[in-house]
Amino acid sequence: MYEPLSVVDPEVAEAIAQETRRQHETLELIASENFVSEAILEAAGSVFTNKYAEGYPGRRYYAGCEFVDRVESLVRERAMKLFGAEHVNAQPHSGTQANLAVYMAACKPGSTILAMSLAHGGHLTHGHPLNLSGRLYRVESYGVSPETERIDYDELARLAEQHRPCLIICGASAYPRTIDFARIGEIARSVRALSLADMAHIAGLVAAGLHPSPFPHMDFVTTTTHKTLAGPRGGLIMCRQEHAREVDRAVFPGTQGGPLVHVVAAKAVCLLQALQPEFKEYQRRIVANAAKLSATLVDDGLRLVSGGTDNHLMLADVLSRGLTGKEAEQALEKAHITVNKNAIPFDKQPPMIASGIRIGTPAVTRRGMNEPEMETIGGLISQVLAAPLDEDNQRRVRESVLELTGRFPLYAARRGVGAG
Repeated sequence: MYEPLSVVDPEVAEAIAQETRRQHETLELIASENFVSEAILEAAGSVFTNKYAEGYPGRRYYAGCEFVDRVESLVRERAMKLFGAEHVNAQPHSGTQANLAVYMAACKPGSTILAMSLAHGGHLTHGHPLNLSGRLYRVESYGVSPETERIDYDELARLAEQHRPCLIICGASAYPRTIDFARIGEIARSVRALSLADMAHIAGLVAAGLHPSPFPHMDFVTTTTHKTLAGPRGGLIMCRQEHAREVDRAVFPGTQGGPLVHVVAAKAVCLLQALQPEFKEYQRRIVANAAKLSATLVDDGLRLVSGGTDNHLMLADVLSRGLTGKEAEQALEKAHITVNKNAIPFDKQPPMIASGIRIGTPAVTRRGMNEPEMETIGGLISQVLAAPLDEDNQRRVRESVLELTGRFPLYAARRGVGAG
């Protein structure tokens, strides 16, 4: 019981060691990924993993939940303070489950929901036909203008009037521009629809006042606690007090059993860190770094969807370079630069091939990198994309990446372990 992992399961221990090394030696530019603090890692790996805690603070189905109640109440209190929410549910295991619980609380199966198309930057859980949301509800989609590649709010309003949805969903996984929550909330009220903002990608920017807040314009707000919030992998639901009972019932017993208490504890740490002044500075640097990286790529001749970015991510059209997103992703990975292939608006390629790549700055900014490093990274990306099949070129870029990451170490690497 007390033997170390390296003795109990050497294969898993080795995989963890290699992943530690990969994270240290790679430029992580996947927009939905980040590095948590060691305090969050400690909480996520705590003895709270042993505890079952079905129910809510003060109303559990098991005994022995005194300290569980304490950490879950801390998540609620800190999220309310950070975002100005009226009610918080701390238990969703993921953003997907947070969204599903809101749908259950807001609409009956078969009702109409209006959401941003996945093909235009929305999310799988906003009604894609292969997702449970698309199977349970009748889904209508809005998207971006062909001319500006930005959300067409007039068309959104027209669709809302035409379809009279139960719920209008906003928020995106690959949209580089500011979302007008106030306008969408107004449209929802005009057709007597409820409204949901999925701010998973931009929650950190919202917390820091660098993106307009969905409060008080939305009835429901969901988020993950990773991505720009730099916390553990998990979800939160925030809503108006009038919806609190239905939201809580939709999470438990509606879609989940016992919460992952060790992750709830890590969420509490994440939110405490997000309330500190240095967190705002971190978010400011994320946005500044994204702007610099975006400008560098444009200067190198790469076309970006909508021409640039207002937030932490950018969507690059690599088809204009004669590449698919899959080819670009693979070439960059061989050079120790990780991005993800991504559809661009009006893409003619299938999603697993795609015509674009999504690039984000939260993780590299978390390592301490700033605008000079973004210029370097932009140059390295352009160097790979200029000769994606040239192995010597990939090796040269890989050596430059290793030099750069060596100056901004992570975790055990900072203590001289696993960075060789």
